[in-house]
Amino acid sequence: MTNSPTKSRIAILNIHMSEFWSGDLGLTLVTISVAILVFVITPLREAGVPGRLFFDIIIVTLMVSGASVVDQSRLATGLVITVVIVSAVVLWIGRVHPTQSLHLLGSIFSTITLLLYVRIVLLVMFRGGPVTWSRIQGGVCAYLLLGMTWASAYQFVEQLIPGSFHFVSEPTDIDQLTSRLTYYSFATLTTVGSDISPLHPFARSLSVAEAIVGQLFPAILIGALVAMAMQARAKS
Repeated sequence: MTNSPTKSRIAILNIHMSEFWSGDLGLTLVTISVAILVFVITPLREAGVPGRLFFDIIIVTLMVSGASVVDQSRLATGLVITVVIVSAVVLWIGRVHPTQSLHLLGSIFSTITLLLYVRIVLLVMFRGGPVTWSRIQGGVCAYLLLGMTWASAYQFVEQLIPGSFHFVSEPTDIDQLTSRLTYYSFATLTTVGSDISPLHPFARSLSVAEAIVGQLFPAILIGALVAMAMQARAKS
């Protein structure tokens, strides 16, 4: 009997989170947070300006809440939440006590976490229902998360094999490395090109793969949204 109020609160909380993610607010907040993190906070961190912790907390919270409402097994939900939390802990321990092994481990967990988050966003985005502005925001968010995923993978390669990338001026700390590889990742994803170049074969392979994904993902995404819109119109 004592557990029934707790179960009721958990059920109400799950309902609120489901409504949050099924509406426009969830994907809107995720998209804005990721965009600010990529285009504002990360470059400012290179200059030594603080502020990333706040957005990291927001994004981790959104990851956990999103994982708890998508249509997947309890095991998958628990695994995603565990990976997200462990990744955040490893990254911040690496900032407090910076070591090579912690930075490598952080890059691995960050890459895995971001891939899982892309999956969560796409699952929410392609739920049943009409095509809305929320779904378009989800596509933008997934695209930004892909760029961040590759940036983490590049960072792992550079930390594991120093000199895998050629920089005009060598980064002096982890924040500069993250910022420059984030810039390189989005320049590659959009096939714009940059002054950073991959030297190691594995770095080159990753770059080619990102460029291909950067071209195919928007085309596939638009095609899927158009198909959903046509199906919704046919049913109505």
